[in-house]
Amino acid sequence: MRNFFYRVSSALARFMYGRNGSDSLNLALLAAYVLVLLAQALLGRIMVARIILEAAALALALVILFRAFSKNLSRRRAENGKFLGWWYPVKNRITGAQRRMQDKDHKYFTCKTCKTICRVPAGKGRIEITCPKCGGKMMGKT
Repeated sequence: MRNFFYRVSSALARFMYGRNGSDSLNLALLAAYVLVLLAQALLGRIMVARIILEAAALALALVILFRAFSKNLSRRRAENGKFLGWWYPVKNRITGAQRRMQDKDHKYFTCKTCKTICRVPAGKGRIEITCPKCGGKMMGKT
């Protein structure tokens, strides 16, 4: 039995050699696919929504499979790079906001001119904050 699984895994590895496989864009598409299936389960009684969601789920599944089994690695890497160029700033904004909310030792202010986030110690009362990037001044209560 163990030999059977080894042979199957070896055959799968040989088949996938030179193919794209899974990357960040495919994982994001898979998450979108799961969300579409969840929406389809919730809105299954509405016929028009069900048809649209089934078509969207089928399209996402086909794109995921096409990208995973594609041998055009340069094009798939370019697509993934474009996606990551969009996704990393969004992800960094979200994780930065989460960290700022958890930080109880500092207060954060956004500069009105250059939109830089300035960190100052909490509990100092009303202070004047100077932006390190543009030199703009603002008043704030810590």
